[in-house]
Amino acid sequence: MGRTPIYKFAMTAALVGLLSACGGSRGIDNGNDDSAPRQRFESTNPDNVETNPENRASIFDLFNRAPADTRISVNKYLWSASLEVLNFLPVQSIDPFTGVIVTGFGTPPGGGQSYRATVLIDDPALDARSLNVALQTRNGRPVSAATARAVEDAILSRAREIRVSDNRF
Repeated sequence: MGRTPIYKFAMTAALVGLLSACGGSRGIDNGNDDSAPRQRFESTNPDNVETNPENRASIFDLFNRAPADTRISVNKYLWSASLEVLNFLPVQSIDPFTGVIVTGFGTPPGGGQSYRATVLIDDPALDARSLNVALQTRNGRPVSAATARAVEDAILSRAREIRVSDNRF
């Protein structure tokens, strides 16, 4: 059945009222009122993102923000050395922007126990503090501190070797 004209008019009026409530007169320059706050845009701002967040004109301006830079600088030597030392483990997830390598279970050459590793490289320095390695056995227990330290030492030694060979060229 068709809708009555009164129903259509009421729905249209409600929709117009709802949409007009979302906007506002802030930031509109009609040339007469100098006391109204104006939106400021800089010519160096390629996305024309509002530079003064206190003068938001509507809720849609919340979605017009510049993205936050969440990248972490990762040391390329530690990154390469981690992949080389742990090459017996299948890589499940890798993110070079945040410095995380997650592997599946694998058995080292000549070993009987299977392990999985999560590596976090969170600093651009070639330093032991930049490298965090978490190893886990198949039954879910973490490995001994000596084993984890041996893997970290192997990664750091290989990273230094790569750096030295890289500087020769």
